[in-house]
Parts: sequence; C-alpha cells; structure tokens
Amino acid sequence: MNKKLTYAGIAALLLLVISGCGDKPTAAPANEQGQDSTTVVNGAGSNEGGEGATATATATASPSAQPTEEPTASPAATEQPTAPAKQSKSISVYYTDPQQMKLVPVKTDISYTNDVEKYSEAYKSLQSSSNSDQVPLWGKIELKSLKFTDGQIIMDIHKPDEAQLGAGGEAFAISALVQTLFQFEEVKSIEVLVDGEQAESLMGHVDLEHPFTRENSGL
Repeated sequence: MNKKLTYAGIAALLLLVISGCGDKPTAAPANEQGQDSTTVVNGAGSNEGGEGATATATATASPSAQPTEEPTASPAATEQPTAPAKQSKSISVYYTDPQQMKLVPVKTDISYTNDVEKYSEAYKSLQSSSNSDQVPLWGKIELKSLKFTDGQIIMDIHKPDEAQLGAGGEAFAISALVQTLFQFEEVKSIEVLVDGEQAESLMGHVDLEHPFTRENSGL
C-alpha cells in the first residue's frame, strides 16, 4: 500500500514538472535573435537604398545610359557680296614739256568701279609719266580726299614746299587739272581746297576759282 502511494506521488510530481515545462516558452538563443533583428532592418534599407543605389550607379557608369549629344549643325556660309566689276576708260591727261612752254595731252587708260575712283585715278595719272618729254605738274602734290556730289568734284590737296612752281608752271598746272577732269561730261564744277581751306592761290601767282567751271576756265 505504501509502495502504491509512493509511486502515485512520484507520478503526480512528474506530471507537475512536465506540465510546468510545457507552459514555459522556450527562449531563442541570443545569436539567433541578433541575426533576425539585423536582417529585418538592413533588409528594408537594402531594398530601398542598396539595390536602388546599385542600379543608379550602373546606369551612370554605363555609356549607353548617357544622353547622346546631337551633332551641332554648322552655320551656313554667308555668301560674300560680289565686288563691282572694274570699268576701263581711255582719257586724255595733260603734262608740260621740259621747258614748260606748252601743255602736252597724252592718252592713257584708267580702271575704276565708281565715279570717285574714276576721278581719283585721273588725278593719279597727272602725277606721273613714263616719258621724260612729258613732265607731270602735280607729282608732288598730295590728294588728301575727293568727293563727287551733284556734279561737283570737291578735292582737298596738300602742297609741300618742294612742289612750288613759277608763274608759268602754276598756270599750266591749273589748266592741266581742269582740262583732265572736265573731259567727264557729268562734272560741272571743281572745288579745290588746300588743306581743307579755300585758298586764294595755289602757289601765289594764279588765282584759284571757287569753284572752277568750264566757263571761268576758258573751256
């Protein structure tokens, strides 16, 4: 009897122990808890930042991801305006003989693109000669400017001291100039300025008309 009670007590005690152990939750190892927690936090960050950052870096590094630049079209070459065609004209230019006894007309050709250039080239022809028997009277006198307005040539000259001539030479010089320029029919008058001023005389012997016309030049 006593043995049965003893066995029964031991069995009851074992049941209590087993029952208590079944109700108590089993604690997870410390290492497993740490791994689970890290996985949850870092996994979220990896999904939002890690994979996204990797994709962005890949796209940036890949040459195909860069936008291709369209070739810049070269500006169309601007057509340069065509220069006016040169015209040629045969004119008479007046020189004097070596003794300054008379005027000598000589035919020469000039080239020009407009009226101003035409009269300027005619004046240049008065300044030089390839023949020693044809002496230029305007060779040392500088043409500073020349304008042509409403049939009038306005020319500004500079006469250095070495260009001084006597009375006969001065008269021939003025006659050579007006005869050369008045052969152009459109020229109605010639205004000669000396260093921008209306001078009474070119070299002190012959009066300068302001302006010269065909009438007062005896042509």
